[in-house]
Amino acid sequence: MTPQGLPRSTIDSQVMWARLISVVEEQAQALLRTAFGSVVREAGDLSAGVYNVQGEMLAQAVTGTPGHVNTMAMAVSHFLERFPLRSMKPGDVFVTNDPWMGTGHLFDYVMVTPAFRGDQVVAFFASTCHVTDVGGRGFTADANSIYEEGVLIPHMRIRSQDVVNDELLAIIAGNSRNPIEVIGDIRSLISCNDAGIKRFDGMMLEFGLENLDSLSAHILESSTCAMQDAIRAVPDGIYATQMTLDGYETPITLKARLTVDGERAVLDYHGSSGASRYGINSPKCYTDAYSAFGLKCIVAPDVPNNAGSLACFEVQAEPGSCVDPRHPAPVTARHVIGQMLPDIVFGCLAQALPAKVPAESAGSIWVLAMSDLAASGAPRFNVMNVGLGGVGAGPGRDGLSTTAFPSGVGTIPVEVTETESPLIFHRKELLPDSGGPGTQRGGLSQIIEVGHTGSEGFAVSAATWDRLVYPARGRAGGSDGQSGAAYLGSGTRLEGKQTHRVPAGDTLVVELPGGGGFGDPKERTPEEIEADLEAGYVTAAGAEKAYRGA
Repeated sequence: MTPQGLPRSTIDSQVMWARLISVVEEQAQALLRTAFGSVVREAGDLSAGVYNVQGEMLAQAVTGTPGHVNTMAMAVSHFLERFPLRSMKPGDVFVTNDPWMGTGHLFDYVMVTPAFRGDQVVAFFASTCHVTDVGGRGFTADANSIYEEGVLIPHMRIRSQDVVNDELLAIIAGNSRNPIEVIGDIRSLISCNDAGIKRFDGMMLEFGLENLDSLSAHILESSTCAMQDAIRAVPDGIYATQMTLDGYETPITLKARLTVDGERAVLDYHGSSGASRYGINSPKCYTDAYSAFGLKCIVAPDVPNNAGSLACFEVQAEPGSCVDPRHPAPVTARHVIGQMLPDIVFGCLAQALPAKVPAESAGSIWVLAMSDLAASGAPRFNVMNVGLGGVGAGPGRDGLSTTAFPSGVGTIPVEVTETESPLIFHRKELLPDSGGPGTQRGGLSQIIEVGHTGSEGFAVSAATWDRLVYPARGRAGGSDGQSGAAYLGSGTRLEGKQTHRVPAGDTLVVELPGGGGFGDPKERTPEEIEADLEAGYVTAAGAEKAYRGA
């Protein structure tokens, strides 16, 4: 026994668990350093993790997004259904970008590599990232089926006993407008798994492990028990709410009912809108991922995220709805619905835990997918940047400004996009008065203006732009955040979801949505209002309207 009274084996397990997390973080950093696409390299749109031989996630990297991590938590089991353990050989690597069995849309490739001890598989390392282009219509919500959205790679071996499947790479490259970047990212995914396995081999040797059975049982049991304890701390009851999003052809209604009963939490989306004809639908794996993330943020933020803790949540949805679309529904811009789900979960939890739940945030990131207007042939440029809105304020704190919640992705420096294309950013700055007023102010969004350096126009996809009509709502008496807006520099207003042409000599201007405020604006102190004025977070007119005239 140790001085703390814990068995030595428990301490060893905790040390090995921490080591496993550091191994997968190094795996993620290897991907970050070697990725070709700027959305991965700069914004960190990726994930990495390690799994036991049953395909259960044991540890995830700190670097990464909930949408990737939590969908990948389920994705590895699909590979095992198609490739039995006995068929796997050292040096094998498996791949897919199937939206329903991966991370929700074709742009994310999931790479899975078995780790061996002798001739036995003892673990799996998996990674995913967003690639620049997969063919089809490109990054747009305009498609009416998955067949229009790009090339779908079913579960396949991309490397067999260290021999890369060049024919498969040729198919992927041949269907992409950015073949160099896409193949570079796929090779980076393969390499980062190899890096993780190399560190894992060293760990196994150091601790004298022949398999992960005992450590896996400790991780999953500990996490399950901790999550069950956390759920029991939430008052039992049924909590229901709904939210309206801009949608595409019509507004989207999301309805949620959270049932908490002892150590069990069930989130039910029945009654939500049916699947859209356009690519804004959220496959069930993506719905599950962000729903569980929203629950965990409030109920148990400190419990490790793995198969054990995730198993404590059940998510139900109506087949054929916008949160459970069926093949071949279009899904490219699944962010629009999926990244709003934590906020609707918060709406349920606010009834059970009112002092712990923040106001709504901007939600879906605004992907600025921009390309030239070439009528034929390969595009001269096809780039992405990311616009970030404000985060909702919470009890005792203002909302974070220009921060991607819930995805957690970073922004792409304007210099990178300007290097990769003939575009130029005229403005990228905080947008005053965009955060919802409250005792605690919602996070500010930003205004971005982009033009072409030459005498040409360009195209931009508004696939993931939402909250132009329905803003982030305040909570506990707080006011809504400012709605988003998009227009040409010449004044023409632009709608969300569609693909727009920016004429030669004109510019694209987007104003991202702000976060909702928390608490009665009358309770915000004069000192805080003056500090906001001095920092330029609010204007004099905005402060007068929101606070002094409240």
